[in-house]
Amino acid sequence: MTKARDRFEFFHEAKAPAGAEGWQRMYPYFLVSQPEGRAAEDSRFWFADSMHWSRAVHPFDSIGAEAVYYGCGVNSTRGIALPSALGLDVRVVNGYVYICPLPVTDSAEVEKRLALFQERAGFYYKNWDDLYARWQEKMRVAVKRMKALKFEPLPEFEPLEVVTEGKGRSTSWDLVENYHRLINDFFLVWQYHFEMLGLGYGAYLVFFGFCKQAFPEIEDQTIARMVAGVEGIAFRPDDELRRLAKLAVELGLADAFDAKDSPEEIFAALGRRSDGERWIAAFEATRDPWFDYFAEYGFLHDQQTWNGNLEIPLQGIARYVSLLQAGKDIDRPVARLQAEQDEIAAEYRALLTPEEAQRFDEALGLSRAVFPFIEEHNIYVEHWSHAVFWEKVRDLAQVFVDAGFFQEAGDLYYLNRFELDQALFDLVESWGIGVPARGVQHWRTEIADRRRIMAALRAAAPAPAYGIPPTEVTDPFAIMNYGVTTERVADWLDQTAGGDNGQIKGIPVSPGVVEGKVRVIRHEDELSQLQTGEILVAQITAPSWASAFSVVSGVVTDIGGMMSHAAIICREYGMPAVVSTGFATTRLKTGMRVRIDGRKGTVVPL
Repeated sequence: MTKARDRFEFFHEAKAPAGAEGWQRMYPYFLVSQPEGRAAEDSRFWFADSMHWSRAVHPFDSIGAEAVYYGCGVNSTRGIALPSALGLDVRVVNGYVYICPLPVTDSAEVEKRLALFQERAGFYYKNWDDLYARWQEKMRVAVKRMKALKFEPLPEFEPLEVVTEGKGRSTSWDLVENYHRLINDFFLVWQYHFEMLGLGYGAYLVFFGFCKQAFPEIEDQTIARMVAGVEGIAFRPDDELRRLAKLAVELGLADAFDAKDSPEEIFAALGRRSDGERWIAAFEATRDPWFDYFAEYGFLHDQQTWNGNLEIPLQGIARYVSLLQAGKDIDRPVARLQAEQDEIAAEYRALLTPEEAQRFDEALGLSRAVFPFIEEHNIYVEHWSHAVFWEKVRDLAQVFVDAGFFQEAGDLYYLNRFELDQALFDLVESWGIGVPARGVQHWRTEIADRRRIMAALRAAAPAPAYGIPPTEVTDPFAIMNYGVTTERVADWLDQTAGGDNGQIKGIPVSPGVVEGKVRVIRHEDELSQLQTGEILVAQITAPSWASAFSVVSGVVTDIGGMMSHAAIICREYGMPAVVSTGFATTRLKTGMRVRIDGRKGTVVPL
């Protein structure tokens, strides 16, 4: 048997936090470790997906873990047929989501899948622009369809037209039907999400592999700088904040913005100014769709969109206003970054033979063509569709409250999606019969108990990984998005065993060395606490944190790869960054001084 020092804990060795005993019953059985699957689970390597779920997930929120890894799996395993990787298996452990890359190790199977992949991927690469345009339309249709769903309170009696028009169908059934439609569309958009994403990562990995072979000394971040996109709708929400900040200064309204003020105070101050209404009109015109944008990743019901909490965009605007007043240029350096891309590429291309240069051009051209999708798909899926999804779930929760089934809307999230389906039928059937719903008493005690369990789970930090480290990590999503590489896993294990000498290691994604005080951010609500010059430490940063990057001097994250949002934004800002440390948020405390080296990938407490 593998010794404990050669591996991470196994699932069955993980103790529940005090007060969270029995947490397993809250989630669907297939998301939880089961005794009959222990041998297979113990033989694998699982890492925390804290990129998407930075906190323990409520039972209903676990729907994301189902939809994401179903969509990823069917595409990678059965659709485009990645040659050396299947899907990512998923489990919930102590409330946190863990995933396991599944490699294809049989050479004959790899060859069979390679033939399928070349045909299928080749079709997408040849028709990329057309297929991407069709993908965008599919997403717009899906979001529109979800927006059209209605969850109306149950009436005392059916509307008269149910009788006079001979409908023969209760309006209460709309609740059940629309719930199923909402869930179905949520799963559908996650299949769309992965339709082209693996191909985007795959194109980059081909270019990455070519560069590593042709230029053995080249740094990973240098390869990334030749490809990474700097334009497109992924940057649009933050660009809108910059535009509104410029408009405020142009109209002489700068003194109305203070990041410490509430939205009500800011809008009241603007309302007293002659051009205030003009600025407010520009702000309101921007909200749909650019503020349907989560402050994190939109996988948890208690994460907020900018539209849901206007403090978030207004704080960003206030930051940019103060920079403008200080004479700083707040524009993203798009032209400079694009020039740097071309300059770096030209320097390396000049070192190649004509035949190699042709291969270099083809691989680079394909990577640049598909790269925008790697960023832009998040706007459609994680932001626009998730914003609608959670809005509709809140509407449904209010129906339960109005009917006296739940005491408060938040009760809904303590049921998983299958339990909620049962509760919904209980609600409409009891209404139809004219008797109290049995679930009122059934769920009241259970929800109270689950509240206690969830509080205990969220108070505990997740382990970075479980199981036996792999000989080699081959999954493109694990490598590119999460930064889980063979080397990083070995570092995590070394640090778990206490062999780090206080130094934290990660992936260097943006060069530079900086010393400063740490600010550990565990929730987007804490971003306003950031002070100028501090080093931001988080499990992962979200794209919507861009304005906060204007005041920090460096970034460190627990997870994330060369193409994670933190890496891309830090390279754009020219800010040192180290990602995929595994332990930064648990080992560093706010106020500590550290030195981060964005070229070596080290974080050293001082």
